[in-house]
Amino acid sequence: MGVAIMKRSLFLSIAIGCIVLTSFVNPSTLKGTWQFNGGVYNGKPDTASLQYTMRRIYTDHDFNAFASQKGYKTERYEAGNYVVKGDTCFETQTYSSQPSQATGKTIAYIITFKKDEFILSGTLPSGMVVEEHWSRVILHKKR
Repeated sequence: MGVAIMKRSLFLSIAIGCIVLTSFVNPSTLKGTWQFNGGVYNGKPDTASLQYTMRRIYTDHDFNAFASQKGYKTERYEAGNYVVKGDTCFETQTYSSQPSQATGKTIAYIITFKKDEFILSGTLPSGMVVEEHWSRVILHKKR
């Protein structure tokens, strides 16, 4: 009987260990809608605007970024593709509505996940050090 209890305890320990380890693994995709919540740029904190929202819509491999303000047409301001490998997100901007040094260049960001938020930290081609906070947007279906 002691062996059976030890086997169950070992199995339970392994199962709990697997659950704990997989809960800390970064996802391999950012699929969904995410809203900018502020960041830090060259060491200076910057909050998200109260006048407009910035959102990114991610598929498995690419994204489109939009700015929207009540009373105005939503504007697509950026697009690109990305790959998440471990704690790094490789992002290549393929479109920018404004002149950009990042277009066509792949930037490696360190990506950190916290519940329904991810944080991108890295250095832009201009040399600016950035940390951006993005929160998952839960979209409700219209009835």
